[in-house]
Amino acid sequence: MNKKKLAKNTEEFDRRFDDGEDVHDLIEMRNAKIIRHGKKVRITLDIAEALVQDIDQIRESIGVDRAALIKIWLHERIQQEKAASSDH
Repeated sequence: MNKKKLAKNTEEFDRRFDDGEDVHDLIEMRNAKIIRHGKKVRITLDIAEALVQDIDQIRESIGVDRAALIKIWLHERIQQEKAASSDH
């Protein structure tokens, strides 16, 4: 079995993940931490069917569930907004 070359930095890891590479062999699970963000709140969104289809194409290509992908995107965007507002 060929061992994959480890990513040199987080940017390379993210790029390889985004490119659809199976990165499971690159993750050291002994160091993984579970982060619990408090009580969960259910929300309902009405989204255009075409947008849902686009989301589904992306999630299928990277092998994640729709809700997980949307949560990741929301988290990333919130972090961007926080960083942008702290720069002002």
